[in-house]
Amino acid sequence: MKELIINADDFGLSSGVNRAVITAWREGCLTSTSLMVGGGAFDEAVDLARANPGLQVGLHLTLVQGRGVLPSERFPSIVDRGGNFTNDPVHGGMRYYFLKSLHRQLRQEIEAQIVRFRETGIPLSHVDGHLNIHMHPVVFDILRELMPKHGIATFRLSRERLGVDLRLAPSRYLGKAADAFIFSRLAARCKPHLDRLGIGYAVEVKGLLNSGRMTEEYLLKALDTVQDGVTEIYFHPGCLPCAEISRWMPDYRHGEELAALVSPRVAEKIRSGGIRLRNYRGEEKNHA
Repeated sequence: MKELIINADDFGLSSGVNRAVITAWREGCLTSTSLMVGGGAFDEAVDLARANPGLQVGLHLTLVQGRGVLPSERFPSIVDRGGNFTNDPVHGGMRYYFLKSLHRQLRQEIEAQIVRFRETGIPLSHVDGHLNIHMHPVVFDILRELMPKHGIATFRLSRERLGVDLRLAPSRYLGKAADAFIFSRLAARCKPHLDRLGIGYAVEVKGLLNSGRMTEEYLLKALDTVQDGVTEIYFHPGCLPCAEISRWMPDYRHGEELAALVSPRVAEKIRSGGIRLRNYRGEEKNHA
């Protein structure tokens, strides 16, 4: 059986993202979303999630390009004086890996984000990460200790077939090849630990290699490549104008991604293809 989780990242980043997520849930094929607990529109996102209890919500762990939950007066620190993480994911990833003095802060911040989510009372379904930071070796090692402690049973294991994506969108060959290689190696490292812990994951995650360009045209073709088992496809929908998403993701096609999620052609393709829409809890969505 082909089963499909369709997720929207960055819930809570801004009102423009929040509106798009709820529209995609109510009117389209979206089955889940991932919440940035340090986002500027976090409180609004929580209210919207409570008003839409069928929408499953996970944690969008943020350790780059965002704000921390905990202040830090230490040096070196994972945040600046304003409480912001680095905007450079490569620089941040290197610091987190090589500066062991940051590891205790990272653990405290990661657990604080989990706790802040849980304090909302919304069931925490899964963990993924902003710019897939949750797959970082140091971050993942912390998460594999914290996920059982906090009852987190599913995880985004980010890995995608390069050849399939290049057939769908023949662009950025070198960049996609690098991303596919890096995340396949990270996934190979994470998978045995997830299996030992009994934490679930999808057989493939689409949206990694064509991030920000998950248009209707792309999605219609991608649905033909869904494998047996559970696949996740993630998006970054947004309602423009929105200064926050334009600041962080100026090249992303937020409006087109929202249009793909509410497309009648996409809904019909899912139905005719015998694909079961579901969330990480296994609950089926029938009103797309």
